[in-house]
Amino acid sequence: MPDQLCDGYFPVSHCNFLPPPGESKVVNNGQLFAGPGHMLAFWSGSLMVASGVALHAPMFLMGRHTGWRLAGMPMGAAMLIGMGVIILGGAAAAYGLLPRRPAQDARHGSILPPEDAPLTKAHVIQIAVLAIALVIDIMKASSLGFVIPGMRVEYGLNAAQVAILPVFALLGTTIGSFIWGALADIYGRRASILLAAVFFIGTSICGAMPSFAWNVFMCIMMGLAAGGMLPVANALLAEIMPTRHRGWCLVLIGGIGTIGGYFATSASSALLQPYFGWRIMWLIGFPTGLMLIALSPLLPESARFLLAMGRLDEARQILARYGGTIDAASQPTPGRRAESKPLLGVTLALTLAALAWGFANFGVLLWLPSALVAEGRSVGLTSAVIARSSLIAIPTIAAVTYLYSLWSTKRVLILAIAVTTLGLIATLLRNNGAFSLLSNPLISVSLLVVGTSAVISIIMPYAAESFPVRLRGRATGWIAGCSKVGGVMAQSLAVFSLVPAFGLAAGAVALPTVASLILIAAFGHETRGRDLRELESEVKGSAAAS
Repeated sequence: MPDQLCDGYFPVSHCNFLPPPGESKVVNNGQLFAGPGHMLAFWSGSLMVASGVALHAPMFLMGRHTGWRLAGMPMGAAMLIGMGVIILGGAAAAYGLLPRRPAQDARHGSILPPEDAPLTKAHVIQIAVLAIALVIDIMKASSLGFVIPGMRVEYGLNAAQVAILPVFALLGTTIGSFIWGALADIYGRRASILLAAVFFIGTSICGAMPSFAWNVFMCIMMGLAAGGMLPVANALLAEIMPTRHRGWCLVLIGGIGTIGGYFATSASSALLQPYFGWRIMWLIGFPTGLMLIALSPLLPESARFLLAMGRLDEARQILARYGGTIDAASQPTPGRRAESKPLLGVTLALTLAALAWGFANFGVLLWLPSALVAEGRSVGLTSAVIARSSLIAIPTIAAVTYLYSLWSTKRVLILAIAVTTLGLIATLLRNNGAFSLLSNPLISVSLLVVGTSAVISIIMPYAAESFPVRLRGRATGWIAGCSKVGGVMAQSLAVFSLVPAFGLAAGAVALPTVASLILIAAFGHETRGRDLRELESEVKGSAAAS
């Protein structure tokens, strides 16, 4: 056996690298559950949730004679029964996805993926399924912008009242990111994605709610479901992709999910809203959630998680599909205190970067149109400036994907944060006569769009690569949640009419951005082309030295 760095986290009771000759290399769907009873609970629960949503259809169809307006209509018995069925079905599905208990008598070993392994058909399938999952996930959040105008008219809301909806939606996604990140380390990556899909289906009943209060409540629930898909998908992809393909794949899938999600939402709105009103944008969650459930047999669990849970046969079969093996080398497992301490610096750095990004994206960029109009620029000119700046988001993602994979993950993240910082400083100084070049808003807006697009494309993949398997779900969920905390705080200021002066807000956000840049330069790991085993060994080595 060649000298290999070992994870040291995974229990292995034997060292059979591949299934014996003649043994199937395809994981049976039933093995993806703890047992037949759990499998039955999941599928029955999913069916119950779908049935509960279907019981809301009569309420929605009542609006076909009133322009799809349901405001003020009483909630019927079928609707109330449907809510109960959804709750019971969600609980049954969650029980069905509970993992098996880990083995108690196991030795330690690690996964040995081929360093230069090519992409296989199995990898391509996983990339496609997770890309679809992220598109569906982004659609949930991006639908807000398309439902608010119709909702405001139907319920007779003013600007302050309707602003409550995005605040609570962001709050839901923030909490959801923390919850799903933890679930990914308890339930597993695959199980968390499927449970989120079940919630996608159940929360689509928001489209049949007759009152604004119910819409706000259901929007929180919808945010809880959508908040963790991106971090969990990044954790899963990081653990199944070959080393030399991991970086570009993580960044590219995140970009495809974002762009594809916004495109799918806008296209759906253009096609469906003229005929079914704004409510149809929420009800889209029903068929898209069913699509994810239907694709579940194509989505295996992370072999690293399966090994940690003692599900050895399944882990071996999944590894065979991707060309991986298991090393039976034994070494002690570090305690939680030891493995967490050297990660404190990078955790703080990524937390500050995520918070600053949330303020910049959900605060500065959203307040920008109003600020430009207040300065005397026309709405048309303002929209044109922002549109032109936004066009560079797509090539930015392509460039970031290339640089992240072939240059340096750490340096690209630092560069992205630096560009964001320059955009914030340019925004602060644009009305200063000493810097005439910055008076053109296209400069500051372009820097902000490029920087924030690059940061959000990189920060989740970088977090997924920087933390050990036992913490990967929680770490990516934490960073994702922090990126939305900044948005919640920024939008809360808008609700209470406490938005600071535009330049002052940009300058204030630049402070944590600069701090995060310095901390990443000091504590960040270079992850490009490095096996996850090597990165985790480095973390443990730092812990031992300290």
